[in-house]
Amino acid sequence: MNPRPIDYNSKPILIFWETTKACDLACKHCRASALVDALPDEMNLDESLSFVEQIRGFESPYPVLILTGGDIMKKSGLEEILKRTKELGIPTSMSPSATPLLDEKAFGLMKKYGVKSLSLSLDGASSDSHDWLRGYIGTFDKTLDLARRIISEGFTLQINTTVFKRNVYELPQLLKILLDTKVKTWEVFSLIKTGRGIDREDLETEAYEDVFNYLEFASRYGISIRTVEAPFFRRILLERERSEYRGGSLYAKLVEDTIGLLGKPGDRSKGHTSQTRDGKGIIFVAHNGDVNPSGFLPIRLGSVKEKTIVDIYRNSETLIKLRDSRNFKGRCGACEYSDVCGGSRSRAYSYFGDIFQEDPRCVYVPKSVKALNSAT
Repeated sequence: MNPRPIDYNSKPILIFWETTKACDLACKHCRASALVDALPDEMNLDESLSFVEQIRGFESPYPVLILTGGDIMKKSGLEEILKRTKELGIPTSMSPSATPLLDEKAFGLMKKYGVKSLSLSLDGASSDSHDWLRGYIGTFDKTLDLARRIISEGFTLQINTTVFKRNVYELPQLLKILLDTKVKTWEVFSLIKTGRGIDREDLETEAYEDVFNYLEFASRYGISIRTVEAPFFRRILLERERSEYRGGSLYAKLVEDTIGLLGKPGDRSKGHTSQTRDGKGIIFVAHNGDVNPSGFLPIRLGSVKEKTIVDIYRNSETLIKLRDSRNFKGRCGACEYSDVCGGSRSRAYSYFGDIFQEDPRCVYVPKSVKALNSAT
């Protein structure tokens, strides 16, 4: 593994900014609990521009600023914000919603101010699964049309997929859709428990192991694959460099279906191995300026209205502890992959109310724990 030559204690590589909670979709798993209109405490234009300017304090090369929502096309003052990021030389990416607001005018705005990469969510290989999750009929077809349009316009496109019980067997068909559409990057999210009905769709521990081993296999078809809230994917990548995974029936079925659709893959994996996790290399800024380690970890670290994002990222006691895997508990604390992986801090918090606890969806038993169990 070749880690990025960057000190994650000094600066992140990605800043996710939830520009607004306003959105016309009603996604069942949405972290933002999106609303039709912006909330009263959303950062106004002056506050938004002030936050963007704070990023200069990290010094060049600046972190990538990723504009999310809600639907970023509903953010008041979006053009002024994009203009300022271009003036300051801050690389900016956007994650819009698949709504009518993503139109000719929107694409023109992005091109004018130097946005080069976009991401869209596609949560299944059929309208049954995708439209069910998104809450509106027709979003599957709309998303595919937009994906083709984005690529034809010259943007780099990343597809985001949340994997859950209802869509897990569609992954091979979804992979084929992405390859046929010439998507270069696939980012796969695992569910974080939110207390909503979507929690019933979460995979079991062994199923996660099968799915993320399958994603290593899928990456051999030439698509770069990243994961969100599943850092154990990096442990899997390292293990598969040494031996083949023999997994369960889910893995076998996914591989069989993929070979049936696409033939045999190449030998080279394109699994993403950056050693980032919640609060380490990434940081999240909410619509109202509150800063969290990630969008799925609702621990308030401060506000960019009161302190700069640089000050919060570098000096928050919580973040300093999170970036040191020696503070982790349970299997994550004993694991030889603790720094490469570290487990999902968001999932640990959602299950145990403790950001330092072990990741309950990781199946791996560290060597030191095995040795201790053998001795007793």
